[in-house]
Amino acid sequence: MGAKIRKKEALDFHEVKPAGKIEVTPTKPLSSQHDLALAYSPGVAEPCKEIAEDKEKVYRYTAKGNLVGVISNGTAVLGLGNIGPEASKPVMEGKGVLFKKFAGIDVFDIEINETDPDKFIEIVKSLEPTFGGINLEDIKAPESFKIEQELRDKMNIPVMHDDQHGTAIISSAALINALEINGKKIDEITIVVSGAGAAAIACTDLYVSLGAKAENVVMTDSKGVVKKSRTNLDETKARYATHREELDTLEDALVGADVFLGLSIGNILKPATLKKMAKDPIVFALSNPDPEIAYDLAMKTRDDIIMATGRSDHPNQVNNVLGFPYIFRGALDVRATAINEEMKLAAVKAIAELAKEAVPEMVLKAYGQNNIKFGPEYLIPKPLDPRLITAISPAVAKAAIETGVARIEIKDWAKYELELQERIGIDQRLISRIITRARRHPKRVVFAESDDVNILKAAQMSYDEGVAIPILLGNVAKIRKLIADNELDGLNDCQIIDPYMEEEKVEEFALAFFEKRQRKGMTLKGARKSMTRSRNHFGCMMVEKGEADAFISGLSNDYPKTILPALQIIGVEPGVNRVAGMYIISNSKGNFFFSDTTVNLNPNAEELVDIIGLTSRVVRFFDTEPRIAMLSYSNFGSARGEVPEKAAKAVKLAKQKWPDLVIDGDIQANTALNKELLQENYPFSELAKNPANTLIFPDLASGNIAYKLLMELGSAEAIGPILMGMNKSVHVLQVGSTVRDIFNMVAIAVVDAQLNEKREKSQKA
Repeated sequence: MGAKIRKKEALDFHEVKPAGKIEVTPTKPLSSQHDLALAYSPGVAEPCKEIAEDKEKVYRYTAKGNLVGVISNGTAVLGLGNIGPEASKPVMEGKGVLFKKFAGIDVFDIEINETDPDKFIEIVKSLEPTFGGINLEDIKAPESFKIEQELRDKMNIPVMHDDQHGTAIISSAALINALEINGKKIDEITIVVSGAGAAAIACTDLYVSLGAKAENVVMTDSKGVVKKSRTNLDETKARYATHREELDTLEDALVGADVFLGLSIGNILKPATLKKMAKDPIVFALSNPDPEIAYDLAMKTRDDIIMATGRSDHPNQVNNVLGFPYIFRGALDVRATAINEEMKLAAVKAIAELAKEAVPEMVLKAYGQNNIKFGPEYLIPKPLDPRLITAISPAVAKAAIETGVARIEIKDWAKYELELQERIGIDQRLISRIITRARRHPKRVVFAESDDVNILKAAQMSYDEGVAIPILLGNVAKIRKLIADNELDGLNDCQIIDPYMEEEKVEEFALAFFEKRQRKGMTLKGARKSMTRSRNHFGCMMVEKGEADAFISGLSNDYPKTILPALQIIGVEPGVNRVAGMYIISNSKGNFFFSDTTVNLNPNAEELVDIIGLTSRVVRFFDTEPRIAMLSYSNFGSARGEVPEKAAKAVKLAKQKWPDLVIDGDIQANTALNKELLQENYPFSELAKNPANTLIFPDLASGNIAYKLLMELGSAEAIGPILMGMNKSVHVLQVGSTVRDIFNMVAIAVVDAQLNEKREKSQKA
């Protein structure tokens, strides 16, 4: 189930500057007059003349080949109905974000103020010179069928109405695999469809393309069974009107049926009716947010059912994001003139086959499961599976080539798969996987600065998303007022603690703190003062005493003031000599791990080895195999000095300790990240085949400066700082962190706490 979304939160998300969710970013340098002259006048005249001579060169000299138009007239928006083109724009922008995130495809969203199908068709057709493909969205049936079909006939670029075909493709893959499991044949099954809109018709069409028989389909709408005797049926419904005149209702139709496909309204399928279906029934209850029958109720009603829904909190989520980004990716990459039936079927088969392959460790971790394998509860891949793009896009591209709609051919398919991974940065979904892992076993997280509205918003988001159970520290009246003023009503059920008002707990914590620090200058009076006046001390002691699982602070404090109580009370993990701080820097090229950026001032070679060991372990925690560069201002001894010498020594010691670790240095930062530079000048380096993804800085100054510059000047997102080496889950925020930054750190803290719990159990065992 999706998180509860509050009106104010959703409006604030879209309103914050820059408004909306998308922007246009130049892909060429524009830093000089010469750059501008190349980009516009007079330089732009040259590609214009080339394209005028040969229109196909538009793909060579412009962004057309990677540009999709997401187009709507707002007549059937989500569950909102005909709300108009302006009101549909947030949805179209959102679709553009998904195209970019999952397939690296750029989007212009276009909302057209036209409901006449013929006029709409002419408008969209006239846009063909702009786009490499057209994704029609949220257009009501039956007009959507006419619009899509005529645009497919009239345009020489891929056109697809995702509301129809997205659900059809994903559910078809689920159907193929469900039939394999229950041993039924597609040409023998009876199918009952609840709903007769665009998606229902498209699903049924594709099932027939897969081998189902149209005469074995019974479709129902708000008036009952769609029968031959009914008058005024539109052309699309008439195709599936049944001859079985004895059937009047959905309940009648489902007696002895093998498959139920629901694309209608919630809770329309009753348990008594479900019991009347054939043995081993397949139930796809795809209405959202409420399925035609609740998952738990259906599973309780019959133990032989195979079920899918549109919800993320149940197995077999039929989610369109499994399909449309990768289908368009494959179509664009061969400059297809259409998305034909063969390409859709290729996508169906690729999705179905992927579900039968061994699930990668990163996906298992993301969904908090030790084992996911093909079966009734795993018919189709998970949305966060990074293999989707390399499974579906090549299959679609091959089908386009084989059916003659491709204008270019791919010769080297292995190279193409690498290009797909590089195009999106195969690890870009790292934080999504962490959030999903956190949801599986949410932990109690203490927020020390709960009188800050951004902390409260992040705590609310964590609670809504099912990531954490917030514990709020601070003045109770002040916190409750902030909750009320900002409509964060979910936090009213959370524990709020004011240390000033907790005399017994302060005394208990002070005695424990005094016991830990009495031979390190601490007095009992000082311990009481710390527990009363410092929420950082109080919160850390809650974690130490097992009254919470993770601690978050630092938004309003200097880093040392936050980390010191944690070191004094919780301490470092057994076997670890020091803690260190790491940032994850994410951009279009992928994720890069920067360490140490927050803790160790000027470590020597031996201390750098400790940092290397901590960092490599945590990088693996993020489902990434570390390729480490020990940074310096020199390349492999090209300059003398303290930094190059200790960097080289640290690498030597690290290789002795961990012979299989991929690490090299001393090395300059640009060299470590540049494959061509490495191969040309330093082919002997361990990083020459695959450049570094993990950068170890020689001192705190260089690491801190580097990540802060990238955050401000680069087009990169920073996740962190991630505190490594603590005995329990403690994470310190960067001053000025946004709500999203804080939420990301909460998810990391929860997963960290999950691993600490697992480690403690194994130690006791």
